[in-house]
Amino acid sequence: MNTTNEGLLARAALRSAAWSERWFPDAWVFAALGVVIVAIATLSFGATPSVTVNAFGDGFWSLIPFTMQMAFVVIGGYVVATAPIVARFIDVLARVPRTGRGAICYVGLVSMLASLLSWGFSLVFGGLLVRALARREDLRMDYRAAGAAAYLGLGAVWAMGLSSSAAQLQANPKSMPPGLINITGVLPFSQTIFLWQSIALTTILILVSLLICWFTAPSESNARTAHDYGVTETATPALPPRQRPGEWLEYSPLLSLLIGLLGLGWLGYEFATKPAVTAIANLNTYNFLFLTVGLLLHWRPRSFLNAVSRAVPSTAGVLIQFPLYGGIASLLTHAPGFGDQTLSHRLSGLFVHIASTDTFTLVMGAYSAILGFFVPSGGGKWLVEAPYVMQAANDLHVHLGWAVQVYNAAEALPNLINPFWMLPLLGVLGLKARDVVGFTFMQLLVHVPLVLGLLWALGLTLTYVPPVIP
Repeated sequence: MNTTNEGLLARAALRSAAWSERWFPDAWVFAALGVVIVAIATLSFGATPSVTVNAFGDGFWSLIPFTMQMAFVVIGGYVVATAPIVARFIDVLARVPRTGRGAICYVGLVSMLASLLSWGFSLVFGGLLVRALARREDLRMDYRAAGAAAYLGLGAVWAMGLSSSAAQLQANPKSMPPGLINITGVLPFSQTIFLWQSIALTTILILVSLLICWFTAPSESNARTAHDYGVTETATPALPPRQRPGEWLEYSPLLSLLIGLLGLGWLGYEFATKPAVTAIANLNTYNFLFLTVGLLLHWRPRSFLNAVSRAVPSTAGVLIQFPLYGGIASLLTHAPGFGDQTLSHRLSGLFVHIASTDTFTLVMGAYSAILGFFVPSGGGKWLVEAPYVMQAANDLHVHLGWAVQVYNAAEALPNLINPFWMLPLLGVLGLKARDVVGFTFMQLLVHVPLVLGLLWALGLTLTYVPPVIP
């Protein structure tokens, strides 16, 4: 590989990619190491062996509903995307870029904008757009860098948009536990994601992320294509003809129409009785929508089932690794040690203790990023941590809505190198975490000081308003 014709950042990105491809562990090993590290820390802070092993075992299956939801994010997205009309639309979008570097930036922009509406859609759509671009014979695009760009929605801005589980929870009093609502009151979107400071932060992050994509993209001579990784793009096989009378219903659109009508009826009621952004932010509704639309677009049940069969292998990483993250979350939050305090509580207390009004955003941002590395779960983790974080914000007279955004923005940082959220995208792309981490690490190097600095500076423009407790 000749890097003499590359810019400084591109050379750094290629070296980072070469290192990660050689040394970065498989995503399952990464999760397993997290279990061991957190278990040792839990024991070190006074948890007994029996409490530790019970917490791990009790939490192992705690993410099963979420695991299935994430698996269906991949399946539903693949089924819709491989429907003939949608596949043609993605191919049309893939015609826009003229160069490999431009294609990488294009993918990053689409991914980040889509994630502000729905992080699940961002993952699947971004991955399928990359594969469509990889099919272009006239475009030599680095497949690794494009995959990393497709992940920017989750690694940069998703929590700053409508799919922010923390902001959604704070704006919905019915979802908030009494202990939290008595501390913060209800915080509408106007006090969190729609603050001008939040919009400014999101805009800056998008622009900077695209600049990094541009300057770290390898030139065509050093680009590694999908073919180099054994990812071959073939046309979706045609539906074979019916061979026996018992297959009549599989080839008839009758069942697809009837079930589709039932599904559309429920979706219509759901969106009529709830705000659209609230309805689509629910993963069950999101997956239901994609499966229903996929069934109708494929028209015949046999075509739909064939698409599902092709999608299922992409979910293997999700199914085998998420239970480990459930065990990590339980070790952090349900294994009390000295003073009957969990490791999560101790971490929160440490950061709150050293924070002041002026340094709250920096300290809590660092805390959110560090804990998010081990517990990558926005909504569930916020329920555990919010009472401590938001009480500290009250005590230090920090704007409560901005405290939520501090947590949101910083929580996305570890996603850039944590394989947890990468798994559905990697399944679509046919890559491993080590293939894209070299490029996402370059984003992390810039994002950490940028995000923490902006959180601090923009926070100075806000004034504390006491909560209104309903």
